[in-house]
Amino acid sequence: MQDKEIKSLNEQAGKYSQEIDKIINEIKKVVVGQDHVIERLLVSFVADGHILLEGMPGLAKTLMIKTLSDTINTSFRRLQFTPDLLPADIVGTKIYNQSTSQFTTKKGPIFANLILADEINRAPPKVQSALLESMQERQVTISGETYPLPKPFLVLATQNPLETEGTYILPEAQVDRFMFKVLIDYPSKKEEYQIIERMTTTKIPEARKVIEPAKILEMQKFNRKIYADEKIVNYVTDIVQATRKPEESDVDLEGMIQYGASPRASIWMILGGKAHALLEGRGFVKPEDIKTIAPDILRHRIILTYEAEAEDKTSDDIIKSILKGIPTP
Repeated sequence: MQDKEIKSLNEQAGKYSQEIDKIINEIKKVVVGQDHVIERLLVSFVADGHILLEGMPGLAKTLMIKTLSDTINTSFRRLQFTPDLLPADIVGTKIYNQSTSQFTTKKGPIFANLILADEINRAPPKVQSALLESMQERQVTISGETYPLPKPFLVLATQNPLETEGTYILPEAQVDRFMFKVLIDYPSKKEEYQIIERMTTTKIPEARKVIEPAKILEMQKFNRKIYADEKIVNYVTDIVQATRKPEESDVDLEGMIQYGASPRASIWMILGGKAHALLEGRGFVKPEDIKTIAPDILRHRIILTYEAEAEDKTSDDIIKSILKGIPTP
């Protein structure tokens, strides 16, 4: 690509980056710390991918997502997942109207731009699978009729660690549909102090609406135009291949990985790398963009062997070894 084209992409990315900064500034009026999570939320939005947040209760997962929705002039629905939830409670159903002797469609809460699937792993697999079609095809089928979902459409799900009581393991087919799986940790001592100060006074901070849905769709379209060099594509290919066949890479992980990452990981690493570049006001992808987002994209796509678990290895440990072993272009 010519320097002139790169310059043009840089200029446009810079303008969109300023729009993103407005959103981040509004979110930070309400949420203390969690910079990493906030950045991933915005990267997933620009890349048009769904995001899964995991952490113990009370770590502001729901607050972050609700605050993000407050900054965008769009529709928002919160779905509280519980063991007695039914698929029809999410997607909708057909209702018989006695006066007209006809069935009418009652659309469910999934028909919104932003969906907060709160504590998604507290519902049984049948309910969780109701999200599969909507997350991938951006449509819903009710009694044989297909209905498109509004654009932009983003599922932001939260889950508690599986060690907590009353949780179900998410089906692998569903987990793979999430672009990111982000782990949320406890705040630092300084952040804890700020949280107390901010949330215990008479004036609770609120975020303003600073962007329209049309602008988000514009960014998503532009994101695909951001330049990713052939070396970047090969770098991503090498990383993903190393999760499947580590013995063919310079990575000592033999017997550690049962199943590697799917092709969705490769796609999201490129699109996510482009979105990360856009957030920084660049029209081209650097290897650092890929390294930064790779752990959150690969974390939920690598299944470890019993041997790896016996050695107390985690998928994050495996990802670190892969990123260290694959040469950076």
